Amino acid sequence: MEDLRELYQSVILDHNKSPRNFGMLDSANRQADGFNPICGDKLTVYLDVDDKGVVSNATFDGEGCAISTASASLMTEFVKGKALPEIADAFDRFHDLVTGPANESVSDPGLGKLAVFSGVREFPVRVKCATLSWHTLNAAIENSSETAKTE
Repeated sequence: MEDLRELYQSVILDHNKSPRNFGMLDSANRQADGFNPICGDKLTVYLDVDDKGVVSNATFDGEGCAISTASASLMTEFVKGKALPEIADAFDRFHDLVTGPANESVSDPGLGKLAVFSGVREFPVRVKCATLSWHTLNAAIENSSETAKTE
């Protein structure tokens, strides 16, 4: 368990310090804003979805805590090249990963690097930080004009 905790901290710090896919996406054909009223994290998710319903590119911008930024960074890496139904399934699996019982073993190889967020379950107040980008992603897929929230 200590190894997972160290990996969790290392990945969070790396993706917070050097977020991947950070910035606006000029070719975006879908986007949405997200806001976590608990801690003030704000972000925008930009998607370029092709005519077959596959995300060809994804980026985000905004500001937030280390967990929020790292989650958005890893999420945008994860969704590239995936079809929209795959992303909906990944949202459910990610949500289960971060909200499950802290003492329960975690294994979801389909989530790849996102599995490090299982450490969030030890800090329930941080779940909203980890899931903000995912709620915003869902809003972007729907091309919703309403701000996504973690409530």
